[in-house]
Amino acid sequence: MYQITKDFLGKPAPPGYIAGLGRGATGFTTRSDIGPAREAAAAKDADKQQTQRSKDEEDERRFANAENEEGLFSNMPYEEDDEEADKVWAMIDAKMEERHKGKQRTNDEDESDKQEIDQQLHGLKRQLQGLTEDEWSAIPDVSQLAETAARAKRRRKTAVSRRGERYSQVSDSTLVAGLGLAGHDQEIAVEASKDEDGTVTNFLALGQARNDVLQMKLDQAGDSASGKTTIDPRGYLTSLNTVGAQTAAEIGDISRARTLLKSVTQSSPKHAPGWIAAARLEEVAQKMSKARSIIAQGCENCPQSEDVWLEAARLNRREDARAVLASAVRNLPRSVRVWEAAAELEATAGDVGAQRKVLRRALEFVPTSVMLWKSAIALEPPEDARVLLAYAVELVPLSVDLWLALARLETYEKAQKVLNRARRAVSTSHEIWIAAARLEEQHGTAHVNIDRIMAKAVASLAASGAPMDREQWFAQALQCEEDGYSATCRAIVAAAADLGFDSDDTAEDRAGAWVADAERFEPQTGKPGVVTARAIFAQALAVQPGDVDLWRSAADMERSHGTADDVDSLLRRAVQFCPQAEVLWLMAAKEKWTRQNDVAGARVILEEAFAANAHSEAIVLAAVKLESETRQDARALALLERARASEFAGHAGTRGTARVWMKSAVLMRQLGRPADALAVAREGGALFPNFYKLWLVQAQLQPPQDARQTLSRALKACPRAPELWISAARLEFAGPQRNLARARAILERARVYVPRSPVLWLEAVLMEAEESDSVARALLARALQECPHAGVLWATAIVLEPRAQRKARSVDALKHAEAHDPEVTVAVARLFWAEHRVEKARAWFERAVRADTDYGDAWAWWLRFEREQREPDPSSIAAVEEACGRAEPRHGRYWQRAAKDPDNAWLPVADILHKTAELLATTRQL
Repeated sequence: MYQITKDFLGKPAPPGYIAGLGRGATGFTTRSDIGPAREAAAAKDADKQQTQRSKDEEDERRFANAENEEGLFSNMPYEEDDEEADKVWAMIDAKMEERHKGKQRTNDEDESDKQEIDQQLHGLKRQLQGLTEDEWSAIPDVSQLAETAARAKRRRKTAVSRRGERYSQVSDSTLVAGLGLAGHDQEIAVEASKDEDGTVTNFLALGQARNDVLQMKLDQAGDSASGKTTIDPRGYLTSLNTVGAQTAAEIGDISRARTLLKSVTQSSPKHAPGWIAAARLEEVAQKMSKARSIIAQGCENCPQSEDVWLEAARLNRREDARAVLASAVRNLPRSVRVWEAAAELEATAGDVGAQRKVLRRALEFVPTSVMLWKSAIALEPPEDARVLLAYAVELVPLSVDLWLALARLETYEKAQKVLNRARRAVSTSHEIWIAAARLEEQHGTAHVNIDRIMAKAVASLAASGAPMDREQWFAQALQCEEDGYSATCRAIVAAAADLGFDSDDTAEDRAGAWVADAERFEPQTGKPGVVTARAIFAQALAVQPGDVDLWRSAADMERSHGTADDVDSLLRRAVQFCPQAEVLWLMAAKEKWTRQNDVAGARVILEEAFAANAHSEAIVLAAVKLESETRQDARALALLERARASEFAGHAGTRGTARVWMKSAVLMRQLGRPADALAVAREGGALFPNFYKLWLVQAQLQPPQDARQTLSRALKACPRAPELWISAARLEFAGPQRNLARARAILERARVYVPRSPVLWLEAVLMEAEESDSVARALLARALQECPHAGVLWATAIVLEPRAQRKARSVDALKHAEAHDPEVTVAVARLFWAEHRVEKARAWFERAVRADTDYGDAWAWWLRFEREQREPDPSSIAAVEEACGRAEPRHGRYWQRAAKDPDNAWLPVADILHKTAELLATTRQL
């Protein structure tokens, strides 16, 4: 292989050559390189390179700037425009140079300081030799000096950023005055500083006021920056009405407002609101003399404006205001407002005589003003007032108020004549007709006349073109009830009840609409409306006397708001119109027994009911309950024995009914005759094998082995009764053996016969929970899949969940269960109770009993909650007992267990409530 030989090898380097310059190396010179020949060549090359570099820089300067005329435009003519432009640009350059001169000077000074600092510290360093130890310790730390320097730097930056703004110290008086505008209470209970002279300074209040003033200034600054004005010339007059005594700082830029309003008054001197606004602005600025001067000018420029004169009277003192109003009435003699202001001014002075003179003088100029007549009549005694009213109704015949006032002052006969004249003068006024009816009721006239007056009133107003609808008339009836005129109230309802109906509307349609009206007027707590609602119900009952539901609604209203006699009277009328309605007879007997404590009267009512309904099972059982509750056991047994031998409606060919046989067995069991009870139950079961309650009574009266056989036969006869399956499962699970497997098999078989039954699933879950919570929760999950809306299952799910997951489970229960389910609500209340959130728990217990007053377990849980508080309130416990007694609950898992216990047969509701609460103590607690 042949190697290529470089052509420059062995040859001398060119002038100025530096080895490795292309790779970034730098050249250097040694002593051997110095010589005369080398220096001459290097100097020559350096001069050549310097000349070329200068030429290139000159070209760059010449052609880089487009405005350099020595380059591109050197041959163009130089005109006057060019000279003027050069002068402008020269001024701009001078201005910019002057602007940056101060900054450059500061930089130069800083640089000189840095250069001379060593010289300045040279002498100080020598003086450090003579410092003592105390002087050394007094020298501040470097960190303190750094913090001081940083704070000084921040202050300098703040000063630069706020250059051009001016601030002044705000006095304490301004801040305290601003405190009222901001709405702060000056009685704030804070620690205050008390000086030696006894002055107390509330620093918190002063700080709050200072913040308000600063916020106001920021708002004003924002308006100024955006170019908006804070003064609305058109709305300024109304805005000043709500402004109290304020300072200039709180009202904003008051000088600007003054300038604006001055412009308004000068440009439009006849514009009264401008003068009023200007005067009120000075009033706000606490310059009353100037305000009076401005409003005086307004009176001169706007002598026909009521507002200006009234404002002038308000701003002046009493004596001056009297003169102002005198001038006002000379310019505006027919202004009612001015005369009223003059009379009010005299009234404030306590001079009734002068006030009477002013009003009488006013009536000479404005004899048709109702307001002036009312004010004048109010100052007169009854006799003089009657004379004035007689004169007033002649001058103002269309004023209903004056006619009514005159009728009130007259005797009965004269009042009738006055109202007749008034009715002819104002034929479209319903007030006159109502006043006439009230007059008759007050005089003791028969109700027939009052009804005739109101019937004529409705027809007359409809003929005169001013009819009123049924709602308006009923509202007037309510007002009459509030004023104590019950007969007039009933007459109005009777006369206006048929308004708003067509000929196609049936009696049932009308009765439905009237019931809705009665429910709307049914009074709340402490409010009237009973008479109105009763009158509307009476109207409905008059057209539908055979509607049992309508009678029941009226009876419920009377029971809530009327007396016992009212309820008894209504129900006696009801059974006369509906003698076959068993529920009305039973309501009447119950009201007689419970509210009036009249057992004999209740017995008479039931006898009458049985005479009207000879084959009524409900009436016979009600009579049995009455006799047993009053401990007339022989009479009760006799009634049941006779009932077992009788035939009842719907049960032809059989002796008695299933309920009669069941009640007979239960009563005998309560009286301590189990053998007779079992015999009656067996006989009744043979007659009515499909009535599961008779089978349950038999099983309860037998030993376990016989009960098991009885329930086995019962399940064959009534396989769709969940209660029988539950009783069979409990019988297997009870006792010392606790055969859970057999009980589980029974309940599984029951769910085949009765699918989607929440009570069957609940029984299975509770049995499993006594052995294992995990198994119970798994079974409960299956139950909720099959019965997703069962509240009893969701309530059990909340109880079985661990404590950390109960709250989430309660949310799911409230979401998926039926709305307002009482069992879920009770479970949530118990959850709050376990968390010691007493008020929340009480509110949820109240919600539960409102959702279903018949659910006795909710009442029992609530009672337990009130009794187990740290400091039980006897009044709260008594309130729960009283409310439960009124509700008379009959259902509930534990309530029925306590109520149907033979030992608790004749206990009142309050005792059953306590018994149920004791049973709840044995359940699983949260």
